[in-house]
Formats: sequence, C-alpha cells, structure tokens
Amino acid sequence: MNMILKSAVTAIALTATAVSAASAETRVTYKSAKTGSSYYQMGVELAEAMKAGTDGEISVTVEESQGSVQNVMEVRARGGDYVFTTPPTLVGLAQQGKAMFEGKGNPAFDDIRALFPIPSLSMHFVMSAESGVTNISGLEGKTILLGKGSFGAREGEKYLKLFGVADSVKIADVELSNAVAALKNGQIDGFVTAGSYPAPNVIEAAASTPVTVLSMTDAQVAETKRTELKIPAGTYAGQDSDISTTSLPVVAYTTTKMDDDTAYELTKTFWENKAKLGDTSPWWNGVDPAMLSNIKGKIHPGALRYYDEAGIELSDTQK
Repeated sequence: MNMILKSAVTAIALTATAVSAASAETRVTYKSAKTGSSYYQMGVELAEAMKAGTDGEISVTVEESQGSVQNVMEVRARGGDYVFTTPPTLVGLAQQGKAMFEGKGNPAFDDIRALFPIPSLSMHFVMSAESGVTNISGLEGKTILLGKGSFGAREGEKYLKLFGVADSVKIADVELSNAVAALKNGQIDGFVTAGSYPAPNVIEAAASTPVTVLSMTDAQVAETKRTELKIPAGTYAGQDSDISTTSLPVVAYTTTKMDDDTAYELTKTFWENKAKLGDTSPWWNGVDPAMLSNIKGKIHPGALRYYDEAGIELSDTQK
C-alpha cells in the first residue's frame, strides 16, 4: 500500500472514530431557575456530575428559567432531551388544568415523568437570640422581614396568619438580600426565608450573630398542609437540636419522549454520585430515597429500571 493510500485510509478511520464518538454523546438540556439562584447552581453541579459519572457520554446544558411554571409549560414544545425541575404539585395542577394552568391544558402534560428528587425548598424562621423568641407564638410584637414576591415571602405571610400572629407582627420594609445586616444591627428581630438547607443566608446569619431557627410543632406542620422536613442538629452554628419545619419538594422531570436508556443513565448517575455532590455542596446531603414518596405522579420507565435494580420500593401509582 503506497503512502498516499495509507494516509487516505488513516484519515477515513480517524473521521469514522470521531463521528462514532460524537454520536455516542447524549445531549440533555436541564432547565431549572434564574442564573445566580441556588437551584441554578445545583443545575451546574448536576451537569458536572453527569459528565464525570458517565465519562462524558451524557452532556448536560444548563438553561436559565424564569420559574417552575415556565418549566412545565415548555413541555409542550420540547423534545426527548428536556429535563426540568418543578414541585410535584405543579405537575398535578398542569395535568388537571387548574390554577395557573387553567385554560392552558395540553395533552403533553400527561406525558411528564419523574426521574429523581433534588433538594427541597425548606422554610426557615430565623430570629436573633437577643429577641428571646424560641417558638412561633413568640413572634408577637416582633419586627420580621419577609421579603417580596418569593415563595418564602408568600409562605411566611401565610404561616403568620395560620398561627394567629399576623396582626401583632410588624413587617419590615427591607429587601431579603439585606436580611443579615438588618438582623445584626437590630433593625429587625428576625427574617423568613425558603431555601435548600443549609441555606447560605442562614449560614451567614448564624456565623455573624447568635440566632435561633424556630421549630414548628407537629400540629403547626399539619396545619400548613406542607411536607414536614427535619433539619439535622449542627447544620447551623449554635443549633444543638433538629429543627422541625416544612418544605416544598422539588423533582427533576422529563417526558415519555426521552428514551428509556437515557432516563436510566441520568437516574443511575445521579444516585451513584450523590455523595460526591454532597461534598461539593451540603444541600445534596438532604436528598435520600425516602423523598421519592413526594412524587405523586408516574416515574419514567428508564428511571423505574434503576430503582428496581437498586431495590428501592415505589408505589403502584408511580409505576
């Protein structure tokens, strides 16, 4: 074989190898939250874990979102490479055409399938130790920062009414981004925030001034109709016991358009790399298989294959 022919054969072989490698890569779009938010950061961490855990066979592109409702609505126009995050309650509302989905129903919503849970939004009532407040009823007469427009602000306002202290609490006109400074200088007695624990602003507050993160009673948790969540002792500086609070579960979803093998690999890689994710950001340590019970709808067949292999029991309605 002459040199020209050898070169041509080599070039063809290299091209074939490159095409084969490119075709082996599975591309996924992951849509979660606004840039700069904790959930966007989780998406970046998850994308890195998927790349490392599959030796580059799955490539995840993180896409900014304006919120969970948008994530669900985009199911109508997306293909089999679409993964998104949203609370399970929103999936149920979309499939029933209720609330924010009223008049916007679409058959595509029925094809939504769950993959795995991600860190939940957990409620934090953070009070300065100087305020002397150790329980919800002690909020009477105190100045509280709720923030504006966020889930935590809406939920906090709802809880103040539920627990009968709304009329006696003064709501501070301060942005949530200034909560820690306002707490330190005595401008407020406490603030309410929702985030995956350990929440960065709560870590900052507890590290800079003595605080108490309030626990709810079993009756109060039941009254909120939210999912109970325990924040382990030692999560925040000065926290000697578990905190009983409420949470809004959040789940990574796709649709039946995704092939079973990709859904399987995504789910398997997530659980097998969750410990490493927790080393990067502690909020992943709050995710465990028990949180699968928060998924009220169906789980993707590919993900079901992994859970069956792992011996994780699921309900009949999830299969």
